[in-house]
Formats: sequence, C-alpha cells, structure tokens
Amino acid sequence: MKNSFVVDSDFTLYKEAFLEENSKHNLISKNDEKLLWEKHIYDSLAIKLFLEKYNIKKANVLDIGCGGGFPCLPVAIEVPFLNIVGVDSIRKKIGSVQTISDKLGLTNLELICDRVENIRGRKFDVIISRAVADMSKICEYALPLLKKGGYFVGYKSKKALEELEDAKPVLKKYSAEVVDIIEYTLPLEEVYERNLVCVKKL
Repeated sequence: MKNSFVVDSDFTLYKEAFLEENSKHNLISKNDEKLLWEKHIYDSLAIKLFLEKYNIKKANVLDIGCGGGFPCLPVAIEVPFLNIVGVDSIRKKIGSVQTISDKLGLTNLELICDRVENIRGRKFDVIISRAVADMSKICEYALPLLKKGGYFVGYKSKKALEELEDAKPVLKKYSAEVVDIIEYTLPLEEVYERNLVCVKKL
C-alpha cells in the first residue's frame, strides 16, 4: 500500500501567481500547467510523509536546484515551521520564485542565485532535491552541507534503487546511509509511483 497525506493549505493564490510567472518565464511546460497540482504541487508536498514519520517539528531546510520553486514554494506554504533556503543558478527562475514568494507574503523562504557548491559555512538539518541529478551526484552536493544526524531526502522515480547502487561510494565517503525509502503515488488517472529516498548522515 502506497502512502498518502492530507494537504492543509489553500493553494489558489499560489496557483494564480505561479501561472502568471510561468506565462513570462516558462517555468514548466504549457502541457504541465494542466497538471500543476498533481505533478508538481502534490509531489512537492510528499515531504510531509518524511516529516511526520520522523517527527520533525522544526528544521533548517535547503532545497538544491529549486528551479521554478519545486519543492520549496509549496513546502514553505504548507509547512510554515520549516525555514527553507532555495538555491538555483538560473537567475530568471530564482527571480520568478522570489516574486511568487513576495506576493504570498512568505517569511520562511530565502532564495539564493548561485551554484550549490558555492554555499560555504552553512549546515542544514534537512536537505531536499527534486529532479536535479542522479543520487550519486546529488549526494555529493548535499552531504557536505548536512549536519551530523541530519537527513537528505531525494524525490525519485522507481529507478531509485538502481541509482543507489552507484551512490554507495559517495555515501561511504561522507559517512551516510540510506535509512528509508518512502513510496507514494501521484493523484493521476494512471499509476504514477514516486519515492522519497531518505539518507542520514551518521
């Protein structure tokens, strides 16, 4: 049985602001606009499965490669007790996410236009990433910025297990291990299986 979760927030204003920015900067494809909730917002909010399972009430969170604001914007709206930093190297995307955040009055989201390798001197309780790179590469980015005892949570497809085999040397290098794979499905007509791969820094 796949996991599911309840969404508490109203995303009406967010959708309006996002679609306005998307019309200017093509953050997602026009075809995906029709599935904005199912494929992007709901998928982003799957982090709630991890937060609830591991009883995380407060955390400093880094979203690596936040792009058009996924997952950082929906998560900042839905989970206000998280302090989130979104980083991406594409200025127009960071600009659009900042515009949306300002329109919604979010105070728990900070945005940085830079490569993640250039973030120095900061450590995070939780690091998340969606649709950026394979597990080996994204762990190489994430694990140096993770506090000891912290978690990296990667949003992954069914190919997650294959990627984890290649990621073993990186996990060993940073004294980290996979502690959980949380399965869930998107609310689409066809079965669309997803995974949260949870890595803990020992």
